Parts: sequence; structure tokens; C-alpha cells
Amino acid sequence: MESFELASAVADQLAEHVTDVVMSPGSRNSPLAYALLARGDIQVHMRIDERAAAFTALGLARVQKRHVGVVMTSGTAVANALPAVVEAHMSHTPLAVISADRPEHLVGTGASQTIWQQGIFGRYAETQQVQLLDHAYGISFSAPQVHINVALDVPLVPENVASIGKKLRRVGPGSLTRTNRFVDHGVVDVDLTRDTLVIAGDEAWEVPGLEHVPTIAEPTAPTPFHQVHPLAARFFAQSEVAISHDGGDFAASTKPEQVIVVGHPTLHRDVMALMADPAIEVIGLSRSEIFTGNPSVRGSSVRVTGQPTDTWLKICEAAGDVGAETVRSALESDEFGFTGLHVAAAVCDTLAVGDAFVLGASNPVRDASLVGMPFDGVDTYAPRGAAGIDGTLSQAVGVALATQALRPDEIRAPRTVALVGDLTFLHDVNGLLIGPDEPRPGNLTIVVANDNGGGIFETLEVGADHVREYFERAFGTPHNADIEAIAAGYGAHYRRAESVAQLQQILVDVEAQPAPITIVEAITTRDTRRALAQRLQK
Repeated sequence: MESFELASAVADQLAEHVTDVVMSPGSRNSPLAYALLARGDIQVHMRIDERAAAFTALGLARVQKRHVGVVMTSGTAVANALPAVVEAHMSHTPLAVISADRPEHLVGTGASQTIWQQGIFGRYAETQQVQLLDHAYGISFSAPQVHINVALDVPLVPENVASIGKKLRRVGPGSLTRTNRFVDHGVVDVDLTRDTLVIAGDEAWEVPGLEHVPTIAEPTAPTPFHQVHPLAARFFAQSEVAISHDGGDFAASTKPEQVIVVGHPTLHRDVMALMADPAIEVIGLSRSEIFTGNPSVRGSSVRVTGQPTDTWLKICEAAGDVGAETVRSALESDEFGFTGLHVAAAVCDTLAVGDAFVLGASNPVRDASLVGMPFDGVDTYAPRGAAGIDGTLSQAVGVALATQALRPDEIRAPRTVALVGDLTFLHDVNGLLIGPDEPRPGNLTIVVANDNGGGIFETLEVGADHVREYFERAFGTPHNADIEAIAAGYGAHYRRAESVAQLQQILVDVEAQPAPITIVEAITTRDTRRALAQRLQK
């Protein structure tokens, strides 16, 4: 079997499982390029940068909920996919890496662009080796993360290239998935007459039986009926609190008797502290092999008896109202200036039903939580698996492409909005490098909260006054980057906002007349972030 025949056999296998592949140029993977581009039933997206390609595929897969392929040449090109594979593994997002390789007899000989690719992703994706002696029938997509390493020998170019003539498929999310990858850990009996609080994180789902239980939900979780503001976690950590509600004051026992953790919460330290409180029974619900924290009881579903008491519902509502009012009051104050929290509030206020929303893993996802996310009707995505800032713009592009592909008959492309910090933006700006002949987002707005550095560190231990001698250089990391020039370099539209009012008006204007990609730079301050965080925690 020649290399092109082997690549064609691999492409046949891929077509049974994927509708999209993201591919980077290279010589060793040229048989795969010819085989994939000749097909009409797989949408190919070309990217120069393998890391951006892998994260774009991850963004597509987040929406499609099935494998998306990322194809690259041999050598360090493969290693560039590792961050995306790690995030895919930790977030249980299907992803298929198809790497071209040199023949095995060249590995370890010093041949150009030849490294040990088998097993390169370690525990995050097991390598399936395909070579000329095989017929590619052994490729398996039973695992969420797949690494198909294809050893290709010369000649790498076919004698002629002919289109196969198949048409692109229009399919819904996950409709090609053949196996149910959820893990069933069994049923947990839950007595809801006990004061119960649900904490819903990333990968959470609507658990039958818990619909009316007060819930602290992270932005990527389903929107609960009784949503409780995350700042209320400070109330729940105490045995008794004086609360003013509906014109009256009362002392209430606020510590929950049991906390039910759904999915993978990671955002708020006070919320995480509730899960570690020895006085609270913690029940963990997961549909994967991971349970956040160390729950004393584990399962995947519940069998409930009783219902929450009116007193407990009143306590949770009052505590949540205090948390929300605390944020509103801080945002209305002039003492903090224009911060990333103000940006998140303005962005979230302009979201509409049907929008897709991508949040950076640093301050933006936390700020969105503080201003009221999740919202009904808004599909929200954030890289909370490994919580890295790398690849966020590429994932936003992938989310936008997949979202508009699922709704091709709309007159205007559905809107995708990304909210990121300046470091997150700069870390993955190459994700905006899309060739002129490639599928492009039709309505992607990227809001960059630019405080010229690492604003999140202002709120952490390293931002304390007594250790600030090296703060700016090691953690603040100012860069003075020209975001407008960068936007122009990548062919994106650009707008600039220096106040909440300006930002709100720009977002309204962009929604009314969208460009394929618009970068909105919000010039914010981080000088007040520590004081603002302390104000919210009081």
C-alpha cells in the first residue's frame, strides 16, 4: 500500500466519525492533505500554526460534541497539539489528533523532523500507530481523545488528484457519536428537608430532582431556577447570620447541612471552602471519572425525598440578593474606575438569546459569574478543564464556526461573543490568522479587557502590599502592546472603549452591523482590582 492509499484509507475512517478537520501545512502530511481535500464530505480548515489549529478544533468540538480532527506534519508540529489535548482530556471534549510520522526505521537516527511521536501525549491520549503494512481498519474512536499516528514513506505525492465528489453533511451536535461516554456512578438518596445547597460547575447538567434546590452555578453550568450569587458562600460558611430581607431583620442558621456538587466547579475560593467544610456533608455527582474535591458520597443521579423548606429558600434568596447588590453597588461607585468587572457587566448586559459566549479562564469567567451568569438561552464556553489561558481565541473562532454551521439558514450569522483579558488575547493572537480561502466566522466579537498586564494577580496573595517589590515584573507583566495595530495586522475590525457607556454603545452598534471579526478593546485599570475584590468580600 502506497502512502496516498494509506492516507485515503485513514480519511475513509475519519469520515465515519468527523465532519471537520483543522490541518496545518507540511511535507510529511501531504498524502493526508490530498486525501482529505479530495473529499467533499469533510470540511477542511487550514491553519499555519499547529497550536492554533488544535485549539480551533477543540472549539469546534465543544459545540459539535463529537470528534473534530486536527492534522499536522511530523516532529515538533505534533508536540504543539499537547496543550489542546490536555484541555480536551480534562474537559472531556472529544478530539482526534492525526499526525504524520516518518517510517519507524528513521526514528532515533537523527533524520529531519523526526521525533518519538508514539505515546507523545502520555495519559491524555493513547497513540494508535498506522503504517504502510496496515490497512487502517484498526482505528478506534471509542476514547474521547484519540491520537492516530500515520507513518508515511516516500513517494508522498499521488500521480493525480481527483475529487471524490461527496457532499458536506449537515448534522446536529453529537449526532455522529456512536458511544455514550458518560460514566454512571449510581443513584444517591437525598433528603431535601435537610438544608441543601447545590454547587454546579463546568460539565454540570440539569439533575432530575434538584430543579428547585438553591444553586450556586458557574457561567458554563445550566441556569438554575433558584440561582444563588457566589458571594453568598460567605454566609453559608457561618453558623448564624443577621439578614435583612423584605423590610425585616432576622437571625438565620445559614450553614447548609449538605452540599451537592455537580460537575467540576473551580472558580470561587469561598465556594470551594464550603466543599471542604467538615461540618457539611458533601455529595458529589459526576458523569466522568473525576469528582471535584473529596465528596463523602458519590453518584451520577439522585433519588429525592421531601422538598426544601420555605425558611431555607428564604435564607438562600436573601443571601443571594445581598451578594448581587454588593456587586451592583461596587459597579456604581466611582472609586474603582473602569475595571474588568465593569467590562463583564457591560458585555453580559448585551447578550441575547441564541448567542454563544466564550470566556477567558482568568478574570473574565470569574467576573461574568459575579455579574450574574449563567443566563438562559446563552451557550457559554470556557476552558475550565485545565483552566489555561492558552488557545482561547482559537477556541472562540472554532465555537463561532461550529455555531454558524449548525444554523446555516439564518439571514445573518449567529453571534459569538468572547470576553478575554489582554494577556489571554496576546497569548493566542495567532488564532486570528485565517487564510483568504478558509471558512471564516461571520459574526464574532472579541472584547479585550486590557489592563496592561496580569490583573488577576492583583487579587491573589502575590498582590499583597508586603510582597509587591517584584510584582510588576514577575506578575503584572506590562506589555504596552498596540491592540489596534494587531487587529489591523490580522484583518479584524477594531473599536476602542474607555468607559462603560462607550463600551455598551459599541456593543449595540456591532450587534446591529456585525463584521466577520471585531476586536473591541476596553481600556481598563488594574490599580483598583485588589481594593474592589476586598470590597466584594466584606
